[in-house]
Order: sequence, then structure tokens, then C-alpha cells
Amino acid sequence: MNYLYLLKRVAIAGLSVFVVSSVVFGVTTLLPGSAANIVLGTEATEEAVQQVNEDLGLDRPVYVQYLDFVGGVFTGDFGESLISGQPVAEILWPRLLRTLQLAVVAMLISMVVAIPLGIVAAAFRDRAPDFLITSGSYVGLSIPSFVSATLLLLFLTTPPLALFPKGGYVPPREGLVEWFHHLLLPALAMNTVILAYVLRQTRSSMVETLESDYIRTARLKGVAERNVLFKHALRNGLLPTITVLALNFGWMMGSVVIIEQIFAYPGMGEMIVQAIENRDLPLIQAGILVPTIAFITANFAADVIYTMLDPRINLGEE
Repeated sequence: MNYLYLLKRVAIAGLSVFVVSSVVFGVTTLLPGSAANIVLGTEATEEAVQQVNEDLGLDRPVYVQYLDFVGGVFTGDFGESLISGQPVAEILWPRLLRTLQLAVVAMLISMVVAIPLGIVAAAFRDRAPDFLITSGSYVGLSIPSFVSATLLLLFLTTPPLALFPKGGYVPPREGLVEWFHHLLLPALAMNTVILAYVLRQTRSSMVETLESDYIRTARLKGVAERNVLFKHALRNGLLPTITVLALNFGWMMGSVVIIEQIFAYPGMGEMIVQAIENRDLPLIQAGILVPTIAFITANFAADVIYTMLDPRINLGEE
């Protein structure tokens, strides 16, 4: 591992978090309305408003508030909720953990289903299996997540099938089977487009790899087709898929609002909707920043995994 490369990536990730946090602070600061009025109501006296502003630190210069906010982002301290008075971190982390569980299950479904199907489609290029698989991926790409979520709820949670609960969340400590039973349907709904995209990316990269010179050489040497596919082509062919999976994991973390609302899932998405309804600015800021940081972290992880899988990459060069 080239540590200079790793250090550069860490610096880029840190700079990205800094820029995003600055934008979020600027946008939320410019929103109309006073935080004190949100807490006290529009009929509050001037003295009460001033006292709340002092308590919240809103009477300080903007640049001081900004420095405190950025420092809090890097330390995990997002302040206190304007509505409940609880530390934002105490509200945020349990919901983040639930959303992470949902995203991980959805990602595992993509890996277990999409990657093997993409490999099969590439191995049988321009033949019946390839046609059936790619046709199915087109259908998946054309169905938005909220549509697939509605259809899954309609057909799988109501009689005559009623195979899944309509929503909610069960902690793993109350039973892994029940926990997974509640997660599977929203995870499938999140996966409709992503699964199709990962499948197509896997097929495309595997087809390109199977047409490369070193694969032709292996076949000319009499290497069995099974070994050509799994020992020679698979490792290089899956490299672009790794990046796609990492990017989609970050996308999942930031796009669960609709899915969590449909399935009444108590995660980040539901928290963000409630924060917006209540004009709870610290919660809104945290709800925007945390998925963004997850996306940046997923990109960083993809870079590291990519270089581990392909040691030919010169990590010291861009």
C-alpha cells in the first residue's frame, strides 16, 4: 500500500467534508425565520427571544458560529435539537445505525444477485441467458424505488399472500430472523434500480475483460473456460463493479427518505422529514451531512479496495 496515496485520499475526503459542511451551514443560516421563534413561537417577547438566542449562541458573530459548527462536524457534536433539547447525536446515531443496517442488507442483495447474473450474462454473451438477464435489467432500471416499494407492499404484505410485515423495525437482539424479516422488503425496494445497474456494469466490464489480449492468450494455451472465467477474468472484471457498489452504498444512505416513509422505518429518512416539518435546524444539518460523509467515505473505501484488488495500479500517480 502506498501511504502517500492513502494520505492524499484522506486529505481529499477531509476537504470534501469541510466544503459540504460549509455549504450546509451557509444555506441553513440563510433560511428565513428565527431559531428562537421556532422554539418559543411567534408570540414570544423580545426579551425571551434574546435569552434563547444567547442560550443557543446565536448572538455571536457568524464566523464564530461557523467555526464551532465545522469543529462539531469533525468531532461528531452537532449541537442540540431546537424542539426536544436533546443532543443531536443522541437522536442521530440510533437512526443512523438502523439506516446502515438497511443499506448493508440492500448492498448484500445486490452483490449476491447482481454480480453472479452479470457474470452469467457475460459468459453467454448474445445468447438466450444474456438476452433474458439484460431484458430484466432494463425493466429494473425503468421502475423507480417508490413504485417498487408500493408494489411490494401491495402484493406481499396484504392477503392473500401477506408474507411480510407492512413496516416498522425489530432490533437484532429480539431475534435475527424477525429483524431480517422486517428489513428484507424495504431493502428489495431500494434495490430495484441499483441491482439492475450493478448487473449491467458487471456484464459490461466482464465482457470487456473477456475480450482482452491476456484472456485470448490463456484460451490459446488451452486453459479451461471455467478457469479463464473465474481465475483470470473475474478479478479484473469486477474492479469497476467495486466502485459502482461503493458509490451506490453512499447513494442508498442519502436516498432512503421515501423508502423509510413508505415502510414506516425509523431511520435517518424519517428523522429528516420530521426535522424539516419542525424546522429543527441542527437536526436538518446533521441529517444532510451524515449521508454526505457516508458517501465520501464509501468513495474512499472504493479507492482503497480497488488498489488492493489490482496491485498493478501505481498508487503514487493520479
